[in-house]
Amino acid sequence: MNIASKDLLYYGAAICTGIAGILHLILVPNAIDSNINNATLFLVGGITQIFWVLPMIKRWGRIWYVVGIAGTVILIGLWVITRIPDNPITGRGGPISERAIAVEIFQIAYVAITALIIAKERIRKPSSIEEKS
Repeated sequence: MNIASKDLLYYGAAICTGIAGILHLILVPNAIDSNINNATLFLVGGITQIFWVLPMIKRWGRIWYVVGIAGTVILIGLWVITRIPDNPITGRGGPISERAIAVEIFQIAYVAITALIIAKERIRKPSSIEEKS
């Protein structure tokens, strides 16, 4: 089995979002007892991130990649905001655990790899204006 280097980017992005999704789902049982809003966010985010493995492996296209990046950036932003003391969402700064750091690392890696995929596709495919010249 010969895997091209461009294939590795798609697999890498899929693995990163999948692991982040699994880690989010692992947080659901603990959050249900203490905060149903957190549990809901972890459940929906986790399921969505695991689903997002499919568009990456199947290469559904740029719009899917952009939506995946946007959704992941929103999750990262929510995490960052909720760590700030007196934040507008929780009113207090949340803890920073090892698991949370792992989730953020996989999410940031997903965003970076997917942005690289988009950039490489853009370089590889000339615009329609350039094709006509």
